Amino acid sequence: MNYAVFEAGLPDATLSCRDLCKSYQKGSPVLQNFNCTLPAGKIVGLLGPNGCGKSTLMKLICGLLTPDSGEILICGQPRTEKSNALISYLPERTYFDAYMKVCSLLDYFCDFYADFDRALAERLLADLNVPLNAKLRALSKGTKEKVQLVMVMARRAKLYLLDEPIAGVDPAARDYILHTIIGNYNPEATVVITTHLIHDIEPVLDEFAFMGRGGEILLSGVADDVRAERGKSLDELFREVFACSANS
Repeated sequence: MNYAVFEAGLPDATLSCRDLCKSYQKGSPVLQNFNCTLPAGKIVGLLGPNGCGKSTLMKLICGLLTPDSGEILICGQPRTEKSNALISYLPERTYFDAYMKVCSLLDYFCDFYADFDRALAERLLADLNVPLNAKLRALSKGTKEKVQLVMVMARRAKLYLLDEPIAGVDPAARDYILHTIIGNYNPEATVVITTHLIHDIEPVLDEFAFMGRGGEILLSGVADDVRAERGKSLDELFREVFACSANS
């Protein structure tokens, strides 16, 4: 069952994908006729097993990959190089230069992004006890991921794409990250989160979609409405839907 949130026609849509197709190997589509329309002012979870096309979709939206066919609209306009100014992207892997200091990274983001809020970034880093003079190579994997997430969320973008934002973060820091860092996003923007840690992430989600192979949307909707209707958490529903999918 699909709910209206992933149907076309939302007037304030930040992101629209229309009949999106992408294959890395002929005859093996990663995304096949994928459609979604996401409204402004929402945190949306894109949830599914490895290999269902979540990261590929993120890269297509960012322009790092080119679709084989279909269309991507950002704030109602076809995706172009200019769209990049509206998107703040957190990739699945850390990509910063290991020899940079955290303070140098702040300088870089200030120079590169006109919408970067340095004061907000410095406050969030201080709350996470990240020293500004530390080199990235001296930080733990989890701390590097925290730094990268802070940089991404300190921009005043229209669309935030977070690919597995808490996968390497210690459980003690997850609540702060979810409720403070992700909670500081531009209220007129859309946040899209991919993750397999559904139990941790679902308290901050407004809406969600379960993605199957080829980008098929198996279930989507307003998180609170679906929980009330089904009498189950998203985590429980995820296990149920994908157990049925695996057995079908």
